[in-house]
Amino acid sequence: MNWLLDVYNYRIVGQYLDVFVQGVWATLWISFVCLVLSLVFGTLVALMRMSSVGLVWRIAAAYIQFIRSTPLLIQIYLVYYGLPALLPIGNFFDETETGIIALTLHTTPYMGEIIRAGILSVARGQAEGAMSVGMNRRQTMIYIVLPQALANVMPPLLGQTAILIKDTSLLSIIAVFELMSAGLRMFSETVVATESYVTTALCYLAIYLMMLAFSGFVQSRLGGDAWQSR
Repeated sequence: MNWLLDVYNYRIVGQYLDVFVQGVWATLWISFVCLVLSLVFGTLVALMRMSSVGLVWRIAAAYIQFIRSTPLLIQIYLVYYGLPALLPIGNFFDETETGIIALTLHTTPYMGEIIRAGILSVARGQAEGAMSVGMNRRQTMIYIVLPQALANVMPPLLGQTAILIKDTSLLSIIAVFELMSAGLRMFSETVVATESYVTTALCYLAIYLMMLAFSGFVQSRLGGDAWQSR
């Protein structure tokens, strides 16, 4: 096993195992919070984008285009340095909360466009049938259209979630502790680049494999092979 120590010193990695566990946990819970928030706000953006009121859909379209045309790194800096300057309560957010706000603002438009595509994929007869039995527009959207829309776009939603998890690595630039920060801490204290960054990459790979397994489970629950062949 001496050759392995020359290539990848797992003994050093073992000393930082608890740090990487904390990093993985931080990445997962930050991603989960951002995912929930971006789905809620993304649904709102999707509905605004589909509005017949010109001002409403133009605001949503401008927001989407701004996020798509600027790097996430710039957006994180804008929120981190701009929020305290623009809002009186901006200074009450710590680095982690600021990072969650930045990631949510970044992910929301992408989720919104995916959800909008899902809503448009639902046959109009579904909404018309719901309203014919006495449901109003809000009830029709919540109970009939949105569940089918989310089922139709589950693969791209899961794909965007995987991107969100990887994007959390950029939060290390504002001192948020997550998986990338764990690798950077190990490198700064041991100066072993291979072990630090390979271990970080392996942790991201493990998270991705868990996402892949979850995706397969969701697909099987939503329709099995017939659903996967869409």
